[in-house]
Amino acid sequence: MREQQTVLEKFQGLPPIEPRELIGLWKGRGVPASHPFDHVLENLGWFGKRFTLDMRADALLFGSGDRRLIAIDPKWIPLDLALRFHQLGRTAVARNLFSYLQRRMRARGPVASLRNMVFAGAESAAMIYDDQPIVDHFRRIDEHKVMGAMVIQDTAGIYFFELERVDEP
Repeated sequence: MREQQTVLEKFQGLPPIEPRELIGLWKGRGVPASHPFDHVLENLGWFGKRFTLDMRADALLFGSGDRRLIAIDPKWIPLDLALRFHQLGRTAVARNLFSYLQRRMRARGPVASLRNMVFAGAESAAMIYDDQPIVDHFRRIDEHKVMGAMVIQDTAGIYFFELERVDEP
């Protein structure tokens, strides 16, 4: 858990960001910190997140050939199983199965909301998932990058990630 504490301290040292500053498309990458989801999203083809003018969000965007992005609805993800069998999420079998299931897990619109929340000592932008007990908290790295801290209610540990602003495809 030392890695968790070190990355949390880095996160806490970053300045807050307002929800409106997140509007647009962001490419993501995990920040390893001894969380069960470290390297899982990348293995499954995670692209990042998209935030809209109405303070809604595509929480999980995945790449799907031809530079297309598919928004997945997180309500279809069994969090308890994903956390328990996280090692499987880093395998080629999981990647292949997930690419097959993406069509069935597709979101019908944004699946989360943006607003300010207090976390780790500061009020900053947060993304609250509609149908999962998850909140992603954000802090500014610079004008093009933010750091995120995903908290799943009633579980230990924080999944950390970075997002970098990109142009819409």
